[in-house]
Amino acid sequence: MLILSLLRHAKSSWKNPSVSDAERSLSSRGREAAPVMGEAIANRGLIPDLVLCSTARRTRETYDLVAPFLEPKPEVRYEKAIYNAAPETLLALIQDQAPSTGHLMMVGHNPGFHELAYDLTGSGPQLARDRLSAKLPTCGLVVLTFQTGDWLDVDYRKGELALFLVPSDLGLIPSPIDP
Repeated sequence: MLILSLLRHAKSSWKNPSVSDAERSLSSRGREAAPVMGEAIANRGLIPDLVLCSTARRTRETYDLVAPFLEPKPEVRYEKAIYNAAPETLLALIQDQAPSTGHLMMVGHNPGFHELAYDLTGSGPQLARDRLSAKLPTCGLVVLTFQTGDWLDVDYRKGELALFLVPSDLGLIPSPIDP
């Protein structure tokens, strides 16, 4: 069995309109949510073998706040191809992983992550699937399992949605004003 975790970056800041999209940093709400999500990931035993993280600043910052909770420390690779990638590009990255990677985590962006998560889901609890179909919010985590030992076999509708977790599930209430 293979496990795929898709973590969308935490809430980013729009304070400085002159900063490029790739260089936007996390907002205060994002800096609060990411370590809470990291702790939740660790408490559920969802420690990946490998992390593929977008090179965008907000994804790197998100992972840096999640990483202290991950023991043993996974290998981390920063992949420019994840930034604003279409689901097909993301799936190709997944399918390119070695079978020795039993649990892969990717840290990236919508809309690609939301579309990919939804498209890979073939089964799982209906309530979680319905929630996922509506939205993958910032710092949301999707965990899918695949009944295979080879990432080449990972494909659309073959995953079982094992977990869909968002910051509000952990008691983090979105602020109407986000500095």
